[in-house]
Amino acid sequence: MPGKLIERRTELGGIPVFYRESPESSDRPVMVHVPGFGLSGRYLVPTAERLAEEFHTYVPDLPGFGRSGRPSPALGIDELADALAAFLDDRGVDKATLVGNSMGCAVSCAFAYRHPDRLDRVVLVSPAGGVHNQPLPKAMRQISRDGLREPVRLLPVVVPDYLRFGVRSTVDLFRTLTGFPTLERILAVRVPTLVVVGQRDPLMPGPTRLAEIAAQIENRVLMVVIDEAAHAINYTHPDELANVIRLFMADRPIVDDPNAPGRAIAYEIHRGIQLPPLPGE
Repeated sequence: MPGKLIERRTELGGIPVFYRESPESSDRPVMVHVPGFGLSGRYLVPTAERLAEEFHTYVPDLPGFGRSGRPSPALGIDELADALAAFLDDRGVDKATLVGNSMGCAVSCAFAYRHPDRLDRVVLVSPAGGVHNQPLPKAMRQISRDGLREPVRLLPVVVPDYLRFGVRSTVDLFRTLTGFPTLERILAVRVPTLVVVGQRDPLMPGPTRLAEIAAQIENRVLMVVIDEAAHAINYTHPDELANVIRLFMADRPIVDDPNAPGRAIAYEIHRGIQLPPLPGE
């Protein structure tokens, strides 16, 4: 059964920050779920709840998003990574595993670059940003196609967040995100890294191209595809995603969870040679 998350509030540099947390447990490794573009952490809750009994789980609304306060000026990718580090300081956390979705992957990669000693592992779900999402009109077409591939039940979760975030903030942050070197930062991360992509995600290159790119570099990256998934995997396929994350955290082979509802299948497309060896190797 998913673990219930508790709603809490704190303050970072005078900015109110809303977050969700699993019940206190000092003996569990810390896992922080990092939301995507213009969104609160609400749509990440389904996956976070499924992992909350195994990890000390946090799901923050980053400053400027959701139910948290708005700093002025608005924060860019690097500043959001620093705000995430400040959040860990506030919670008394030295190191954590980050689970980002979409723009949350860029923030997680920036965190790995700016605060490498504070990262255990990183999970990047549907990374966004970089040349594949340029120019802006192309990215807007990709987002429109993805909207047609996501379930209708996602709308009441994300639409209020987008309306609250505003048009001007959306345009400014979108330019920042599409200019962020997401792929280069992913391949530069120095801790074990899991990349999970949806087979139907129009914001990502195809699985074959991703595997080709990753295979060119000796790295710590494990790439997994979830069939039938689009971009918002954390919300639409929480059972499959939670299963993959558990296996990655335990250095076990990625196998599909036969008990997960639906027809989605998770499978590995690349395993970096610098990852920890699997049991029995």
